[in-house]
Amino acid sequence: MILSWRRASTLSIVLLLGGLASTAQAENEFSREQLEVMAGGCASCHGTDGRLAGAVPAIAGRPASLLESRMLAFKADEVEDTTVMNRIAKGFSDEELAALARHFAENPGPQGDVP
Repeated sequence: MILSWRRASTLSIVLLLGGLASTAQAENEFSREQLEVMAGGCASCHGTDGRLAGAVPAIAGRPASLLESRMLAFKADEVEDTTVMNRIAKGFSDEELAALARHFAENPGPQGDVP
């Protein structure tokens, strides 16, 4: 009886850890629709798909690593003279910011450039 209980306990732990790993992986993956909703707020200043060029920089086509590090810096209040980006970035998890960075990096830039 004890052997069966140990096996059941071990199996439960394995399943629990496997489930936690699956959940962590799922949190890092966003559907195209989810990304479009998250990116929708960016369009007000950066234009549709991040291509607006002008006083507010275009973000489409820029390297994902640059965009991610910049958004994380906004979130951590490490960028002086920001208007609203520090408050906007704080509304997203680090994983969401990374996903947004990849999303905008994959879009052609204002001149149609693709990274």
